[in-house]
Amino acid sequence: MASTAAGKQRIPKVAKVKNKAPAEVQITAEQLLREAKERELELLPPPPQQKITDEEELNDYKLRKRKTFEDNIRKNRTVISNWIKYAQWEESLKEIQRARSIYERALDVDYRNVTLWLKYAEMEMKNRQVNHARNIWDRAITTLPRVNQFWYKYTYMEEMLGNVAGARQVFERWMEWQPEEQSWHSYINFELRYKENWIKYARFEEKHSYFAHARKVFERAVEFFGEEHMNEHLYVAFAKFEENQKEANPHNYDAWFDYLRLVESDADPDVVREVYERAIANVPPIQEKRHWKRYIYLWINYALYEELEAKDPERTRQVYQACVELIPHKKFTFAKMWLLYAQFEIRQKNLQLARRALGTSIGKCPKNKLFKGYIELELQLREFDRCRKLYEKFLEFAPENCTSWIKFAELETILGDIDRARAIYELAIGQPRLDMPEVLWKSYIDFEIEQEEYENTRNLYRRLLQRTQHVKVWISFAQFELSAGKDDSLTRCRQVYEEANKTMRNCEEKEERLMLLESWRNFEEEFGTESNKERVEKLMPEKVKKRRKLQAEDGSDAGWEEYYDYIFPEDAANQPNLKLLAMAKLWKKQQDDNAERDSDKDVDESSP
Repeated sequence: MASTAAGKQRIPKVAKVKNKAPAEVQITAEQLLREAKERELELLPPPPQQKITDEEELNDYKLRKRKTFEDNIRKNRTVISNWIKYAQWEESLKEIQRARSIYERALDVDYRNVTLWLKYAEMEMKNRQVNHARNIWDRAITTLPRVNQFWYKYTYMEEMLGNVAGARQVFERWMEWQPEEQSWHSYINFELRYKENWIKYARFEEKHSYFAHARKVFERAVEFFGEEHMNEHLYVAFAKFEENQKEANPHNYDAWFDYLRLVESDADPDVVREVYERAIANVPPIQEKRHWKRYIYLWINYALYEELEAKDPERTRQVYQACVELIPHKKFTFAKMWLLYAQFEIRQKNLQLARRALGTSIGKCPKNKLFKGYIELELQLREFDRCRKLYEKFLEFAPENCTSWIKFAELETILGDIDRARAIYELAIGQPRLDMPEVLWKSYIDFEIEQEEYENTRNLYRRLLQRTQHVKVWISFAQFELSAGKDDSLTRCRQVYEEANKTMRNCEEKEERLMLLESWRNFEEEFGTESNKERVEKLMPEKVKKRRKLQAEDGSDAGWEEYYDYIFPEDAANQPNLKLLAMAKLWKKQQDDNAERDSDKDVDESSP
């Protein structure tokens, strides 16, 4: 009966597909997998609540949970949120050491992640691990000093702990990076909150007989707050301190400045002059410029007071002349003082004395700033012959100064003397030593282009290429030929690229060679034919990853490092090993193509 029933069982027919055309909406394999995953999540019931009753179950739970976190990290190390969740979970179990280890591993993966540093430090602060938190903040501001949030958090923590000196130290480190304006306001507001601490600090030093340190504290306070935020309590405390010492340092020029500001506000000119004379009488005992920098401003302020407040030009002239006679010009000078004196004489419409002052300065102590100031004066007066003479003396003094050569040539160009400008450029590029030769050559080339002297420009490029084979010179040469606007500009440009490529085959800097080929390829894509494009494309190198051995400074083995190298087809054709490798790759590609074709053929034959 069973066999009969089986024999009578009907076999279902396979439905034939009449329309074999592809559907309008195609469903990809990725879409099917995604939908299956979503439905799986919908059908899965929530995990049952687990009650842990003993230590063994707790350890088992921790082990499973850690394995889950580690698996998530192993799947994608760059997802920092997985690391943070892992560390926070360990923190919730009071496993602070494990949490630290996780944060440190995460920082090895992505030390630029701001959130990671913040969470790490917040964990230490939350658990009252102050020294650990300080260490993290120090590392954060050292690694990422431009992230203001780290500095704000660090200073806030120190201030909340009552460590005002530590907070001030952090602010000082922050200000060295020249941050944005709001950061400076935060520092100022911090000091305004703790203004009394300056006085306490100074009194502490005074109490322990460290009088020099106490004076420095007051001086720092005066310098920091300035006139805008200084109040009378600090001034009074400073004055009482000096009164108790019954002495004052006559070479403390900042104290003189403060004294003079007070005197100028409500005293008659004779009293002010007396104080200025007493102040400038304290000449620095050492003839080093750094000791004179603050002192010289006493003279400047004195001269400005006589000119602007007392309105006595003759006394102003005497102040300037006395100052320039006092400065030891054989050892150092102050160009600012000479220029201020000359500008004063110009305001008095005494051009002869202004020229005499600047001429004396150049004769006694030539400096770049003095030459530039004198030339600027004569330019404003349209005395171009004098400017030429000054430029000649300037370049005799500093022949390596490319900026001066360029400015001199530009002056002659503006005046329409093209031959003189060209002669100046020729003298300039012939100097044995120049501070910015690339800027000078570019200026000379731009000058010839502006004059539409294209043959001169080509000669300049050729002369420059005899000195340097830098890739940027070749690319600039090619772009010049392209922009020359002649009928054969494309051909000339292509010839430059051809010549550059041949010349740079022996170049050790493969990145420069690649840069040249990329520039050439961009040119051909815009202006070239298909054959031109294919030719350049065949010259492009293959990027390969290599390893090389490292050595420490003492010659010991320091491991290996990976780096990228470029293999150019022209080089590979001349090296048998590289040629054999290329042939092997080609053979492997052909085998893969044949296997793919055979697979497609089998599928077609098996289809109904």
